[in-house]
Amino acid sequence: MPDTQPPAAPKNEAKPDASGGAYRATLNMPDTPFPMRGDLPRREPAWVGEWNDAAPSPGQARPPEGVQSSLGRPGGRSGGLYKRLRDARQGAPLFVLHDGPPYANGKLHIGHALNKVLKDMIVKSKQLAGFDAQYIPGWDCHGLPIENAIEKLHGRNLGRDDMQAKSRAYATEQIDQQREDFKRLGVLGDWERPYRTMDPANEAGQIRAFKRVIERGFVYRGLKPVYWCFDCGSSLAEFEIEYADKQSDTLDVAFESNDAMGLARAFGLATLPAGKKAFAVIWTTTAWTIPANQALNAHPELTYALVDTPMGCLVLAETLVDQCLERFGLQGNVLATTKGDQLGGLNFRHPLYDVDAGYQRLSPVYIADYVSDSDGTGIVHSAPAYGVDDFNSCVANGLAYDQILNPVQGNGAYASDFPLFGGLHIWKAVPVILEALKNAGRLLATARISHSYPHCWRHKTPVIYRAAAQWFVRMDEGEGVFTKDKAPKTLRQLALDAIAHTRFYPENGQARLRDMIANRPDWCISRQRSWGVPVPFFLHKDSGELHPNTMAILDQAADIVEKGGIEAWSRVSAEDILGAADAAKYTKSTDILEVWFDSGSTFWHVLGSQTGSHAKAYPNGVSHAQGPEADLYLEGHDQHRGWFHSSLLLGCAIEGRAPYKGLLTHGFATDGQGRKMSKSLGNTVEPQSVTSKLGAEIVRLWVGSTDYSGDLNIDDKILARVVDAYRRIRNTLRFLMANTVDFDPALDAVPLEQMLEIDRYALARASELQADILAHFNVYEFHPVVSKLQVYCSEDLGAFYLDVLKDRLYTTAPKSLARRSAQTALHQITHAMLRWMAPILSFTAEEAWAVFAKDASKGSIFFETFSPLPSANEALLAKWARLRAIRDTANKAIEDLRAEGQVGASLQATLTITAGADDAALLRSLGTDLKFVTITSAVRVVDGAELAVTVTPSTATKCERCWHYADDVGVHAEHPTLCGRCVSNLAEAAGTGAGETRKVA
Repeated sequence: MPDTQPPAAPKNEAKPDASGGAYRATLNMPDTPFPMRGDLPRREPAWVGEWNDAAPSPGQARPPEGVQSSLGRPGGRSGGLYKRLRDARQGAPLFVLHDGPPYANGKLHIGHALNKVLKDMIVKSKQLAGFDAQYIPGWDCHGLPIENAIEKLHGRNLGRDDMQAKSRAYATEQIDQQREDFKRLGVLGDWERPYRTMDPANEAGQIRAFKRVIERGFVYRGLKPVYWCFDCGSSLAEFEIEYADKQSDTLDVAFESNDAMGLARAFGLATLPAGKKAFAVIWTTTAWTIPANQALNAHPELTYALVDTPMGCLVLAETLVDQCLERFGLQGNVLATTKGDQLGGLNFRHPLYDVDAGYQRLSPVYIADYVSDSDGTGIVHSAPAYGVDDFNSCVANGLAYDQILNPVQGNGAYASDFPLFGGLHIWKAVPVILEALKNAGRLLATARISHSYPHCWRHKTPVIYRAAAQWFVRMDEGEGVFTKDKAPKTLRQLALDAIAHTRFYPENGQARLRDMIANRPDWCISRQRSWGVPVPFFLHKDSGELHPNTMAILDQAADIVEKGGIEAWSRVSAEDILGAADAAKYTKSTDILEVWFDSGSTFWHVLGSQTGSHAKAYPNGVSHAQGPEADLYLEGHDQHRGWFHSSLLLGCAIEGRAPYKGLLTHGFATDGQGRKMSKSLGNTVEPQSVTSKLGAEIVRLWVGSTDYSGDLNIDDKILARVVDAYRRIRNTLRFLMANTVDFDPALDAVPLEQMLEIDRYALARASELQADILAHFNVYEFHPVVSKLQVYCSEDLGAFYLDVLKDRLYTTAPKSLARRSAQTALHQITHAMLRWMAPILSFTAEEAWAVFAKDASKGSIFFETFSPLPSANEALLAKWARLRAIRDTANKAIEDLRAEGQVGASLQATLTITAGADDAALLRSLGTDLKFVTITSAVRVVDGAELAVTVTPSTATKCERCWHYADDVGVHAEHPTLCGRCVSNLAEAAGTGAGETRKVA
C-alpha cells in the first residue's frame, strides 16, 4: 500500500511510534490471524486432508490456532467434503462434467495437472453458481500400454490369465499413485468412489453397451484393411494414429502389357510399333506392397498417353508425360491418347512375372475415381490387403475375399513361404525388392523422400494398412448382425446432426470434429490382445457365422463379468455356455473391444440413470432426466480424434445423440519458448516439484491465468510471475480481512442509502466486476477472470479505494458511521472476492473463509453461492471514473514535485485544481472530502478552461496521529499535537463528543 498511513500492525502490538508519539494505540490498526505468507507447500496438505476427511500427516500445517476448520471442526466430517456438497445441493439443478479418463499408467505430468485443475475450476464455479456440480473421476485401465508395460516387466510369453491378473494389479497401483497427486492439486471429486473401466460393473456395462450398438444395426464383421502396428501386434483405430515424417523410397515400376493388340485398340491404333513392348507405369512410396500387387487403377476421365521410348511404349497420364520422362531419363514421343475408361479390363503382368513362378499372375486395370494426375504417373497399383481404396476397388470389381493376397504377418514379416522375400520384415525387404525390380528391368526410377506418414501414437513407429477379419461399427448404409431396433439414420448422419447441436469451446472445434466424422471410415472395434473387455462371440468353425443365441449370450457374458470381471469370462469354456453338442461346432472368440470403446461408452455405464455404476450414488442422481448426458466433456484438442470422437459415435449409436451438451478443448503444456516438453531437451516441468516448492495454488493460478485455447507455456520465469500475482491477491485479501475483524454484519452493517458515496461506488464497481466474472465463468473462461481480479486488486482497490479508505478506517471512531460504512463495503467485497477466487485459488479461499466466516458451522466456502451485491449504479460509476482520472492527473503532478524534493508523502501537498465547468462541479460535489480522495492536506478548485493541477508544499503543521497537515494542530490544549478532527474522533470513541462528519469519502 502507499506510504500515506502508518504501517498495519495488530492492535495488541500497538505502541508509541518512533517519534515518541502516544497516539498509535488510538488508531484502528488492522488485525487478522490470516497470515501474510501463504506457506503453501506446508499448509495446503492440511486442507487436502480435511476435504478428504483425513487427518493431516505429521509435519503438515493445520488451520490457524483458535480457528475451526472449514468443515466445522478440526479434521473434517465423516464422508468428506464432496459427499457433503452433494447432500447440501439436493434438489438443485444438476451440472455434470464427465471425466475423460486418464490412462492408468505412469506418473502424472504437467498436462495431467492442467487438465484436472481446469475441470476442477469449472465444477467449483458451477457449484458456487448454485448447481449440484458433480465430478466423478475416472481411469482408463485396459489396453495396449498396460500390456506393454507388463511385457517389459515379465516378458512377452505370458498366458491370458497371467496377463490379466498382472495388468489389473499394475493398473490399481498406478491409480493409487495418480489419485493422491490429483487430490494434492486441490481437485474436489468422488475420490473414494471413482469409476475405473476395469471395475466389473463397468466391464459388464461395456458389454451391455456393445449389445445395444448391435441391436441398432451398426455392427458387422468384415475383411478390410485396418491400421496395424507391428509393435502392438494388433489393429488400431483412427484415434490411435498420429502423423510424423518418415523416410521412404519412391519407385516407378513398369507392368508389361499382356495384350499388346488390345492396348493398341484402346488407343485407336491398329498395332503397336514393331518390336516394341508396352508397359503401364505406376509410382508408389510403398515398395513392400509391390509383391502383393493384384490390379492397376486408372481414372475414367483422365487422358492417358501412349509414349514411344527406347524402353518400349509407356502408358502415362498425358499431363505427366514430360516430368515422368525426365524422371526416367528417357526421350519419347506421344503416339496416341485415350480416356482412362478405355483401359478398363486390360491385363498387365506383375513386374516380377519372369523372375519367379509365384508372380506369374496378371493385374487387370480397374476404373477408379480416387486416381489423380497431381503426381506420380496417373496410374495406381493395387495391393488390396494394404490400402482401403485398393481394397474397395478390387472387391467392387469382383475379387473375392479369399483371393486377396495378404502375405505380411502381424509382426511385419512376409510369410516364410512367400516367393523371393519370405521371412523378411517389410522395412528390411525394401532394398531387396528394389534390387529384384531393377534386375528384372522393371524399375524405371527411384528416389529417397521424407513425407508425412501414419504412426502408432503409443510406440511412435510407422504403421501399415493390413487386411484382417475384424468387427466394425458401420458409418453408412448397410446391414448389421442381429439388428433388432434399427436406427432411423446412418451413424455418420446421426453424428453430424449431433455436432450441429453441440456447443464448442472454442468454437473452431466444431469444424474440426465435423470434418473428421464426415471423412472417417468404418470403426474397427476388435483387437487381438488379452487385457480388455471381451467380444463374447462364438463363431461357427466352418461358416464363420455367429451362434444364433448370440444376443442372449451377450447378456450372460455381462452377468458373468459383473460378478467376476473379465477374468471370469476368460475361464468360461464353450461347453459352459453352449453345451457339449454346440461347443464342438463353435470357436470362442478371443478378441477384445478396443480401448476407445471402453472410454467412449463410459457415459452409458457410468452416468446411466438405471444401470450406471453411479446411478444411486447421490440424492440428485448422476444424469439429467433425458438420459445419460453430460453438460460438458473437457480434454486436450487431440481428443477430437480420440475420446470426443468415440464417445460421439457410441452416444449416437446407442441414444441417437451426443453424450455431451458441450465440448471444451485445451492446448498442451509447453516450455517457456513454446516447445514441446521432452526429457531429452530437459525442459519438462513436474507438477509434483512445483507443488512441493511453491504450492499447488501456483499450479492452479498458472492454469487459471493462461489462455487454454492455445498451448500453455510454463517454466521457472513464468512461475515466478505467477507467484508475484498470487502475493498481490493474497495481500489484498489480507487487508480486507484485517480491516473487518471487529465488524459484525448483523449489528454493524450500514444500509446502502446511508453509506458514504465512495463506499457505494466501491460496491457498484464490485457488482460490475462480478457480472463480468460470472459471465466468464458461464462460458468456462478463467484467464480473463484472473486478469481482471489482479487489476481490481492493484488498481481499483490497492491504488485507489483502499488507499483513500485507510485514513477513515484507521482514524475515525471504531463504531462511527464513517468507519462502519467502509467496513460494510469491505465486508461485502470480501465475501464476493472469496467466491471469485475459490474456483481458482481454492486453498487460499478456503483458508481465508475459515477466518472470515467466523461461524465455522457454515462449513466450506464451496457450500456458498456467489454473493449478491447491489446493482451497479451506472451514474455513480461514470462519476467516479472521471474523478479517478482527475486524481491520476493530480498524482502525476505530486510525483513531479516529489522528484524535485519539494514534498515527501502526498499529505505534504496542497492542490489547486483548475477545471472546466463540468469537472469543477464534479469536484466541488465532494466538499471537504475531496482532500481525502486526493490524499492531500488541502484542495482548492478553480474555474478554468481546461484541467490543470498546481502543487505546493503545505505550510501547516503535521498531525501526529493522522499525519495530515492542518492549521488547527495545537489548538486543543489537551492534545497539542493533534488536529481538530482527530480530537473529535477521539471524543466520539470515548463517548464524550461527536466525531468528524464524512459524506463522500
